[in-house]
Amino acid sequence: MRTFRISTVALTVGTAALALSLTACGGSDSAVGGAASTRMGTTTVGGSAGAENTWQVSGTDDGKNVLASVSRSGSAAGGTVTSAGAVPCAGDEMAYSVLHRFPDQPGEHLLITARNAGSAPCWVTSSPSVVLGDGPDVLPHSTKDAPGGSARITVRPGGRVYSAVALFADGPGTRTAAGLSIALRDGTGHTGRAVEQDARDGEGAPSEFTWSGADVTNWNTARPYDF
Repeated sequence: MRTFRISTVALTVGTAALALSLTACGGSDSAVGGAASTRMGTTTVGGSAGAENTWQVSGTDDGKNVLASVSRSGSAAGGTVTSAGAVPCAGDEMAYSVLHRFPDQPGEHLLITARNAGSAPCWVTSSPSVVLGDGPDVLPHSTKDAPGGSARITVRPGGRVYSAVALFADGPGTRTAAGLSIALRDGTGHTGRAVEQDARDGEGAPSEFTWSGADVTNWNTARPYDF
């Protein structure tokens, strides 16, 4: 797998652990699993944000995508999310795949799956830094994602997180490519080493995609645009 570096870009805000849902016409989006919010870098899904450090976190993928620890705070209703014992994911420990969904149809997007293939938990935050094809531009954060994005999602060994690149081909200057580069961001927005990855269809064959505009969602514990 060929690797290279891409330049640092400004951190785009957005909330992690939020699953977006679009209709086939691209007309609506919603959070999965209840209202989500962020506060002091902590992600809350379906819990109460009325009390400090008494939030309940849910949203797992086969029991593997969970934060490193949840410490009780004296309230039976929830706990404080921490990332104790985890370090930022450097990228080397992550195994990526890119699934091209709904080619040439409304809702077309690239589903990015990142699996922790290492032996220790690590955390991701914000959205991945993505460049399509051989272009120089890093994709902006999706306007259909909610604001936030400073929360850390700790991925245990074997666990997965997801992001998605929405593709739009209704404007001038369309381009076609078969691959993209992916890099993780740290808590300050700096990017690490990028990995070049081919997009593939549901049968595992290489799949070209065309776009005139595109954007990317934050990392999530559930698949974005899962319709």
